[in-house]
Amino acid sequence: METLLWLEATALSIWLRESGPAFFGSLTLHALGMAFLVGSHVATDLRTLGVAPGVPLSLMRRFRPVAWLAMVVVTASGVSLLLAYPTKALTNPVFYVKLLAVALAIVVGRVLATSLLRSSDSDAQPSPPRAKLLAGLSLLLWAGAITSGRLLAYTYRVLMAADVSP
Repeated sequence: METLLWLEATALSIWLRESGPAFFGSLTLHALGMAFLVGSHVATDLRTLGVAPGVPLSLMRRFRPVAWLAMVVVTASGVSLLLAYPTKALTNPVFYVKLLAVALAIVVGRVLATSLLRSSDSDAQPSPPRAKLLAGLSLLLWAGAITSGRLLAYTYRVLMAADVSP
């Protein structure tokens, strides 16, 4: 708890917490970054599952740079939100569920990109069953990440370390 008390007392944490533009700017960037990150994965997952078969699967490669840029935005804004209220997040098990879901979704997305999007060979045929399974898993993981992220606002028990009695 001492580390959380120290972190909450840093100038950066106080500024992120008390500055409306800093906090709400981070929140807005996090939401927009997640929209692009998750949206690019959802588009690829749905195409892998057979939605929009007229769109060549290899074209989904074009979403990769957008997804990586969005990941940078999500990471930076997420760290800002974490620094604003470290105790709120780090004492909440839902936060760890979110991080695990995001990490697994990124790994699954990377596996799909490596196996399916490298060449146009997969454009002319339906996706293999393993790819469809991974695409479905990716959709579930992203849904879990978004849901757990939203639940963070409502499931915390401790907002600030100073609120915990010694």
